[in-house]
Amino acid sequence: MIPLARVDKVKDLGVWFDEQLSFKEHMHDNINKAYSMLGTIKRNFKYLTIPTFILLYKNMVRSYLDYCSSVWSPYSKCDIEDLEKVQIRATRLLPELKGRNYIDRLKVCKLPTLHYRRIRGDMIDTYKIVSGKYDNLAAPMLPI
Repeated sequence: MIPLARVDKVKDLGVWFDEQLSFKEHMHDNINKAYSMLGTIKRNFKYLTIPTFILLYKNMVRSYLDYCSSVWSPYSKCDIEDLEKVQIRATRLLPELKGRNYIDRLKVCKLPTLHYRRIRGDMIDTYKIVSGKYDNLAAPMLPI
C-alpha cells in the first residue's frame, strides 16, 4: 500500500478544490482569465457594435465565469460582486453605452446578471433532479 500525499488543493475537470471548499482560487483564476480575454477584445476590436460585442463576450469571457458554476457558485457578497465586476467592465467597452448605468447597459445588450444566470441554472438543475430528467445511470438517485 502506497500512502497518498496530502495536498492543499487539487484541480479536477478544470475546477480548483481546496480544503475548505471555498473555491476562492478557482474564482480568482477564472476572473483573471476573463479580464485577459476582455483585454484581447479591447485591443483587437476597435469599433465594436452591440451584436459583435455580445457574440465575443459570450464566447470568450462569460464562458470562463460560467464553467461548472453549479459546483463552485459563490455565496458571499464580495465573491458575487467580484464576478459581476467583470461583466460591468465588459459592458463599458461599448462606446454607444457610455454614460448609462450597469442595469441599462444590460437591458440594451439583453444580458442578465451573472448572479441571475447562476440562480436560474440551479433552478433548472433542481427541476431536472426532482422530475427525473437526469439519466439515472449517470447520476443515481438515492431513496429519501
